Amino acid sequence: MPEVQTATGPVDSAALGQTLMHEHVVTLPWSVRANVPGAWEMDSVIEAATARVKDVMARGVRTIVDLTTVDLDRDVATVAAVARRSGCNIVVASGCWWQPPSYFSGAPIAWLVDLWTREITEGIAGTGIRAGIIKLATDRAGVTPPIELMLRAGARTHRATGVPISTHTHVGTRRGDDQQRIFQEEGVDLSRIVIGHSGDSADLDYLKGLMERGSTIGMDRFGIDVLGSLEQRVATVAELCRQGYAGQMVLSHDAGAAWGGFPGVPRAPQWPNWHYNHIHDDVLPALRERGVSEAQIEQMLIANPQRIFERQGSY
Repeated sequence: MPEVQTATGPVDSAALGQTLMHEHVVTLPWSVRANVPGAWEMDSVIEAATARVKDVMARGVRTIVDLTTVDLDRDVATVAAVARRSGCNIVVASGCWWQPPSYFSGAPIAWLVDLWTREITEGIAGTGIRAGIIKLATDRAGVTPPIELMLRAGARTHRATGVPISTHTHVGTRRGDDQQRIFQEEGVDLSRIVIGHSGDSADLDYLKGLMERGSTIGMDRFGIDVLGSLEQRVATVAELCRQGYAGQMVLSHDAGAAWGGFPGVPRAPQWPNWHYNHIHDDVLPALRERGVSEAQIEQMLIANPQRIFERQGSY
């Protein structure tokens, strides 16, 4: 079986097991860490994040895909510490979110491709930790010049390295369509793309269009109820499963194990379900009640992620 790069080294794709395909492990702003001594005690952060990862592993998860990029305060060394302590396979990302730093948005495309290719083939920032996926993003503002640069650079990095692409989208403006158009222009096989945050939408025509053009869709914001209720998200997944699309969906939360708020201050009360355990504790029982089979659940949590990563390899 093909190898998949993780924060603690390569693993066989057959060992990925249940996989959460769009999460964040540690997001602590570098600007605060550089300017506020002691803002976070890092061993405590690692301990807390490890506990949360172990908790979801007790429910069956074996792999977490951490789509934290440089503009989201990526810290792969800390993620690797969580991976070692928990025993979880954690895949880290190259690429860029929808707020690229000016250093990136003013760079030549060849420089970005070279940087991201080295992060995948050699390692990130001298750590030796290799990215196993490329994160790209398009939000409400659409394909602005900096975003188009990121998308095209990411597509060319994908073609050079073969690792999959996973995206952030704004579903209200159907940004997945824009992404697929640019990826096609760059010669990317759309079946090697996960169009993220698709679960924010209940527009079945839009979602089926993304899948009929070949991509997998990320139903990956379970718990962010302010953007789509549990009932809406479950109903959408269940109906797509009923129509035969279980082979092109993956499940996740877009949640974090350690976030950048003031220590000891909890998240706002309107986010009670936004955590790693929500899918296993609440979503899967609700899907079963709506007729989604165990085989379809296994497809979305195990087989589809394994397929996405097994197709790594140069064009």
